[in-house]
Amino acid sequence: MTGMRRTRSPFLPGLLARHARDGVVAAGAAAVCAVLLAGCGVVPGTTGGAGDDTVTVMTWAPQDTRATNKPGMPAFAEAYARWINNRGGLNGRKLKVLTCNDHNDSVAAAKCARRAVKENAVAVVGSYSQHADSFFPSLEGAGIPYIGGYGITTAEFTSPLSYPVNGGQPALLAGLGRELAGCGPVALVRPDTITGDQLPPLLDSGLKTGGHEGSRDQRAAEDATEYDEQAARALRATTADPEEQGCVVPALGDRNSTFMDSFRRAREDYPDVRTATVLGSVDQTVIDATGGASGPYEGSYLTGWYPVVTDARWDGMKQVIREEAFGDNRVDPADAGVQTTYIAYTVLRKTVESLGGGRVSADTLTEALDDGLRIGTGGLTPTLRWQFQDKLAGVGFPRLVNANVTLQVVREGRLVAARKGFTDTTRTLQDADVAY
Repeated sequence: MTGMRRTRSPFLPGLLARHARDGVVAAGAAAVCAVLLAGCGVVPGTTGGAGDDTVTVMTWAPQDTRATNKPGMPAFAEAYARWINNRGGLNGRKLKVLTCNDHNDSVAAAKCARRAVKENAVAVVGSYSQHADSFFPSLEGAGIPYIGGYGITTAEFTSPLSYPVNGGQPALLAGLGRELAGCGPVALVRPDTITGDQLPPLLDSGLKTGGHEGSRDQRAAEDATEYDEQAARALRATTADPEEQGCVVPALGDRNSTFMDSFRRAREDYPDVRTATVLGSVDQTVIDATGGASGPYEGSYLTGWYPVVTDARWDGMKQVIREEAFGDNRVDPADAGVQTTYIAYTVLRKTVESLGGGRVSADTLTEALDDGLRIGTGGLTPTLRWQFQDKLAGVGFPRLVNANVTLQVVREGRLVAARKGFTDTTRTLQDADVAY
């Protein structure tokens, strides 16, 4: 990214207006109740005591597009609602999940957010969209929290109504850069988009931590049908010195497979290079589809946010899938989007439980989260707790509270843990030259 860093105020006009509005509405409602000497019900979009009404939330993600698609996220959200409702709901309340397709389009993303407001959703949970500038204004104006977004945009780590459960692209790329500091030249192939512009400085922050120079930044169309030219350029950049084995890092989301098809053909004419990427661009399904142990990802390093899918800590998520999404091929337990959605709904459940029999609304959820509520996720993340001015506020990520990543490697065609435990990228990110 280029340009002068802008300073965001934590006090958004929409939030101030909302709280002022709520105060007036509450006072007016109290007066009406007193005059009528009758009990007042809860306001729309909220629930009263346990057993009253329904907790309505929304999950959105792109589907059926030519770029990145995440159909497993809304599909898992619906499965989770069936699963939790069969067990008495959220602390005695029925969970209703609305889903929306953002189509990888700013207009559609804005429509999803407006629908969430119109249908009185108390939160948007476990969602994916690259168009934060389109959807956050509506959510912020209505005071609706965004819990457990995928972490694909900078705004998810700056908005006071965002509660991310992972370190997003910043942590993944910073962690990967640290691991690749022993490579020769490193080429990053990334989308030619505003979101893609954020990636090079993040990867470079990790590389420079290990004493490596910055990466060769290569832009590519996000929805291309072939990447022959980009693959050849990446190989030329990383094999210029025969004494150093370079590394190629594709970060093209769902188009990674298309790039690797071009890369596989082109690499025959060049010395060996290593490949590395981030989870979300590659998973076990992609590795299998590209040849497994004989494919281009063999030996590749990947950074992820969570433990590998074979870890016992995922048993709760797998139970939901087994009981409510068995046979639904959209819901892959190894998909980082599905995993993030599971953790996001865990946060929602525990936040609702913290309210006891009190009212469930966008405001009460936000207040509980902002008041220092600590949420454990069974070891899938560190204990989560959000404060606006956190450790990474100085580099533009005040809401990034989980900078942990895991290192994984493809061995004999299987994605396995390369190292036990998590790596904390907080200090690496603190040194990143990021403008937003």
